[in-house]
Formats: sequence, structure tokens, C-alpha cells
Amino acid sequence: MSKELNLNKDYGNLINQIAEIYKQGQHNATIAINTALVETYWQIGRYIVEFEQKGNLKAEYGKALIDNLSKDLSTTLGKGFSRSNLIYMRLFYSEFPKSEKPSHLLSWSHYVELLKISDKLERSFYLQQTINEKWSIPELKRQKKSSLFLRLAASKDKNGILALAKQGQLIEKPTDILREPYILDFLKIPEPYHLTETDLEKRIIEHLEHFLLELGKGFAFVGRQYRIVLGNRPHYVDLVFYHRILKCFVLIDLKREEAGYEAVGQMNMYLGYFETEENTEGDNPPIGIVLAKEKDELLVQYAMHNIASQLFISKYQLYLPNRDELRALIEKQLSEEKK
Repeated sequence: MSKELNLNKDYGNLINQIAEIYKQGQHNATIAINTALVETYWQIGRYIVEFEQKGNLKAEYGKALIDNLSKDLSTTLGKGFSRSNLIYMRLFYSEFPKSEKPSHLLSWSHYVELLKISDKLERSFYLQQTINEKWSIPELKRQKKSSLFLRLAASKDKNGILALAKQGQLIEKPTDILREPYILDFLKIPEPYHLTETDLEKRIIEHLEHFLLELGKGFAFVGRQYRIVLGNRPHYVDLVFYHRILKCFVLIDLKREEAGYEAVGQMNMYLGYFETEENTEGDNPPIGIVLAKEKDELLVQYAMHNIASQLFISKYQLYLPNRDELRALIEKQLSEEKK
């Protein structure tokens, strides 16, 4: 009986080993196919561009070339050679020359989404950030739609904007995780709205995956209405996360309207409690974010006087930002000469 049990156990291990190596093989095959496909489309784009340059084709002949190639290649090779796909292949080579060969970490569908961005700085940011955070296609679309680059760049000077475009958003200090504003359009709450803070929190939990994407890389959800007891009196932190990169708790307190000085004091108390009672060896001081619909900058300035530098007041909005206004602000920053 004992021998039979051992055989059953060994057989189960065999099944697990085969399943694991098979899944790994499938994953490796997918990566290899993707790498070959991206390289192939880049080469096809190169052939088209070089053919056009050699013949010095005018725009109307270039259009006819793409139309004819689409028809003939589709007949010869099958799907994958639509007119739009060939245009993207040509653009792919033009925008990623030999000195800037595309990354094998991204799929062709990623590159199609990136090529839709005309601004080179903005495209460079989304390329790096997609690699850094391993965004799927829907996640990349979502971040483009929410104007993440423009929101992050709006608070930076010229050098900061250029570094952001080149490297993506690096997480090295508490301010690197902040957004201004946070975009919560995925909650689909029409304005004006009459939700309570509890209702707002509940909706965020229902759309936690989207909220984590908006927060950015490194956040792990710990809990909602996190109970702490001070002086025999319970208090509740709306949302608690742990940031794997910064190695610290991140506390979020939601405010339906404006963030007042009371919210600052309350969050500062939460931070003191977590640093003293919740932190373990290796944890850095916690970060507190009061997330409000409105904030009075002057009031916040005075309320934050001598308050821990790990406490921040940020705004949220329930609709997509005005891209033109953000872009105008960034262009102004980029046009300024270095002082």
C-alpha cells in the first residue's frame, strides 16, 4: 500500500514536471515567434522604403505601390498584408532605423499602438514604460488615453521631460509614484455626482485592477478600511497598499470634495502609527496620499508646515484630461532655454 502511494505521488510529480516544461516551451516559442515577426516586419518596411527612395517615387506613386503590394502579397502569401499593415511596416522602419532597432520585448501590436503617436518624445516614453511595466495592449491603450506622459511631464522642467521620455518613469523616491491628477474615468461616474466617500471607495475596489494600473508599477493591495486602534478608539484608513520597489506602505485617504487641514492631520497620524506599529525590519517610512477632488494650494501649504515629507495631497478627476492644455504647458517648458 505504501509503495502504491509513493508511485501515485511520483506520478503526480511527473505530471507537474511535464506540464511545467510544456508551458515554458509554449512561452519560449511565443517569444521566438514574436521576435521573428517584429524583425520580419521591420525588414519589409526597409525594403519598401529603399524601393521608394531608389525610384524617387512621388506621393501618388507611393500610394499606388502600397495598394499594389497589398493586393499581390495577399494573393501570394495570405493574410497580414492589408494596406494599413503595410503602411505601419513602412513607418516602423522609418521611425526605428538601424541604430534604434525595435525591442523584442514588445509585440507587433504594441508597435502599431506606439506608431499611432506622432510626437517622438511621447512615443519614446510609452515605449520605455511598456517595457518597464510589461503593459498589455489594453493597458497601453488605457495609459495613452489617460495622457499619462503629459500628466507626468507637466510637473517637470525641460531636462526632466527629456529624461522621462528617454527612460520612462523610474521609481526611486516617493514623489516618483505621484500623479497630478489621478484619472478615475474607469469608474464611469457622471458629473455632477453625489456619491459618498464610502461609495467612491467601493467603486474603486470594484475596479481595483484599473486603479492599480493608474497608480503605477509596484503597488500591491493590502486592504480597505484598514482598522487601527489609538487610545481605545478605532480609526480606519480608506485604502492601504504596499509598494514593492520603495519597500513601504502607501496609505490613501479619499475625500469626496476638498482636502482640508483636518485630512492632513489625520493622515499624519496614520503615518506615525504605521511607521511605529506596522513596519517591520527592512520597511521604509510609509507614504500618505490624501486623494481629493479639489485642493486649496495655499491651505495645503500651511497645513503641511513641518509635516513629514512623505505626506502628499493630490487631486483626482472622473474624466479624461485636456490633452491640448497639457501639451501647451509642456511645449512651453521645452521651449525655455537652460538657465
